[in-house]
Amino acid sequence: MSDIAGELARVREAFDKPTLRLLDRKWAPFVLAVFKCSFSRDRRSIQAERLHAQVDAYLADLRTIGADTPNGNGRSLCVQWMNDQWLYRDTGDSEDGADENGAAGENSSATEEFYSLTSHALEALSLVESLARDRALLSESRLTMIVDAVRHRATQANPDRDERVRRLDQQIAELQSERDRVAGGGEIAAASVEDMREGYANLIDLIGQLPGDFKRVEESVATMHRQIVNDFRAEDRPVGEVLDEYLAKTDALMSLTAEGRAFEGAFELLRDDALLLDLKGDLETILSHPFAAQLKPVERRSFGATVTLIRSGIDDVLTQRNGLTTTLREHIVNHDIVKDRELEGLLRDINKELVTWMQTAGPQSRVRAEIMPGNLDAPHLRERFYDPESHVPPAALADVSQHAPEVLSLGEMRKQGGPQLLEMREALVDALGASGANNGDTSIGDVFNSLAPELRRPVEILGLMQLATQIDAVGHDGAAGAADGHTKNTSTEQYMTVRPDGTTRTFQVPRITLSDDETAALAALNSGANSD
Repeated sequence: MSDIAGELARVREAFDKPTLRLLDRKWAPFVLAVFKCSFSRDRRSIQAERLHAQVDAYLADLRTIGADTPNGNGRSLCVQWMNDQWLYRDTGDSEDGADENGAAGENSSATEEFYSLTSHALEALSLVESLARDRALLSESRLTMIVDAVRHRATQANPDRDERVRRLDQQIAELQSERDRVAGGGEIAAASVEDMREGYANLIDLIGQLPGDFKRVEESVATMHRQIVNDFRAEDRPVGEVLDEYLAKTDALMSLTAEGRAFEGAFELLRDDALLLDLKGDLETILSHPFAAQLKPVERRSFGATVTLIRSGIDDVLTQRNGLTTTLREHIVNHDIVKDRELEGLLRDINKELVTWMQTAGPQSRVRAEIMPGNLDAPHLRERFYDPESHVPPAALADVSQHAPEVLSLGEMRKQGGPQLLEMREALVDALGASGANNGDTSIGDVFNSLAPELRRPVEILGLMQLATQIDAVGHDGAAGAADGHTKNTSTEQYMTVRPDGTTRTFQVPRITLSDDETAALAALNSGANSD
């Protein structure tokens, strides 16, 4: 019997996958055209409402030219494509980059929903792009790449030490011979435009597969995440068993699948900064060749951004894996083993009671049970109990009276206080009145310097300034006294002060003289409230 039945089953299984289902649909060209126009390497996710509006605009444009379009609007079609596993919707920050015209993408809040292409849609786009590209499938560049890859893998697969040494010696000899030829002035044949175009096409094929590979790894991690969350919520499996399965799946994901191996290789590449720098330089060298003048600006930008593509894909996979690790850590930290044991014991006791009850209960017997337990009516419980330590009196204070400083007398304390305004007023009035008619020759400083030492403390200067301010004798520029022929002197004079400890100090204070009217005002001010 032939193998046609088995092959038919495998082909049907392949057609059931979302990639071929997308290509097999009636509206596949429209769907892929929308994906091609909406998403790009620089714009990997789009805000949901924005994509709905874009699809509505595409439908309107096609209907104006009479093209056949599917029924529905942008929102309904996007939901349908999401159910068919061609679109993935999630919440997060926008990754919209610069569009083809260089316009910056929109900034959106983290609570909005975004669409991104699944690995199946990316694979379908890559297949259509490869079929639409005008190039020869068989070329010297492709065969050379295959031969080099096979030789490299065969060298790694062969455990024979002598054979590996022979191959390495052969490579060294070939490279040394070429180096000597070039160093000796040999001709360097530049690659033709056709050869560079063929090599560029091969590189584009390989680079174009990277987004789909990264997306498949990301989806595999997301699927594992959902499965582990469901296992945790079900609580029908021990935590250790779930963790063991997670570790096993992680190892298998990164080592047993093609996308996992691609991710591991890219991750190793990302770790080597020197290799990445060389890769970027090689890409720029290729784009500097004359053949690159025939490339479109979008193709040049996409080819030059290969390193950015690798970094972005790895960041997406690591973000998914970090989310899974966070879920595991939070569950392990918050998982209450004691609570699980109490619940297990309670269920075991209920099961025993049911067995006892079923020995006497009839077929129609029922047990009335409340859906929600009622409130517990319990008396007030003391939150704090009597503590004898709380009523122990504090220890007696130590007697430190022998260390107390000597008590100051009232007179000594007054010497340390503020200005003696009453005594100072009386002294000023007596001194100025004793000098007879005051023609402006005697100043307040002269009176101060003639007073007794107990009235010549430094703080008494402030008292003198206060008294002069109260009778408006400070700050005159001489105009006020011009009417009576008296002009104040704005120079300074020395105040010879005596501190309470007997030391002296001299202060420079503006010279202030009092007229007869000001002296009378000072005397009246001195009379206080008893004055008429």
